[in-house]
Amino acid sequence: MNFTLYVLGTASALPTTERYPSAQVLDVRGRLFMIDCGEGAQIQMRKAGISFLKIEHICLSHIHGDHIFGIFGLLSTMAMLGRTAPLNIYAPGAFSPILDFFRKNFGEGILFDINLQTLEMKEPEIIYENRNVELLAFPLNHRVDTFGYMIREKMPAFNVRKDAISEYGLSLTEIAALKRGEDVVRDEDSLVISNKDAAYLPYAPRSYAYCSDTAPFPELEKWIKGVTLLYHEATFPQSMEEMAAKTFHSTTVQAATLACKAGAGRLLTGHYSSRFPSVDFYLDEMRPVFENVALARDGDVIEVPVIDKQID
Repeated sequence: MNFTLYVLGTASALPTTERYPSAQVLDVRGRLFMIDCGEGAQIQMRKAGISFLKIEHICLSHIHGDHIFGIFGLLSTMAMLGRTAPLNIYAPGAFSPILDFFRKNFGEGILFDINLQTLEMKEPEIIYENRNVELLAFPLNHRVDTFGYMIREKMPAFNVRKDAISEYGLSLTEIAALKRGEDVVRDEDSLVISNKDAAYLPYAPRSYAYCSDTAPFPELEKWIKGVTLLYHEATFPQSMEEMAAKTFHSTTVQAATLACKAGAGRLLTGHYSSRFPSVDFYLDEMRPVFENVALARDGDVIEVPVIDKQID
């Protein structure tokens, strides 16, 4: 059950020789979610071995060039490869005329439906779900309408303990109830078989939150509470906090503080200012605040493992 993040770009406004603009792909059990699509995303996808035709969803955070300049080329390539499967795009309303422009001027030969869902929510909302996963969007705090995304596995069915089946002589109906997370109550002898005693979750659902670009705001820590892997921009070091506030971005310490308050399992930072050829020193600023942090680098492939353990 793969839950794999492909980091395609970690630059902010200006690309560098080492960093492409923002773009990622998250593979959840074979379902591909692209998050932002900066310039050069196609080249990075080629390097990573990601199929253009398997992308089902594209999540655009906001309409700044370093997050969307790759979208026209990607859509055109999908058409040239003969794509027929529908493509879902989630974006602020300002993307609608941009997509209309593409369709009018470059849309010839596109044989697949492009389903655009514009985002207007004021708090987290589910914008897509299937049997195994949910995609949520939520507003961020930037200079233009900007949205973050969370992709999380749904809670799995409970496993019923084999010893409980024999001990209580569980019927198929009772086993089904325990799998749903319910207690079993037998009216004839007033026996209550607790789900906690007779069943367990086979694994912990995994989740990934993408927060770029944003200045800090208090609601965010609640919206991403307990996320397994948090990607958060750290455009500037802490010494440039005034610049971060002026441009509605975050610093290293602000990103680490959010991860700590949200109880994130792991923090991954990106969207680095081109002022700094190396951002290795960012870790020295973040680790005293939140230890389990890593610097995202172009080409990283990060697997979020399944935790196979019983959960109370």
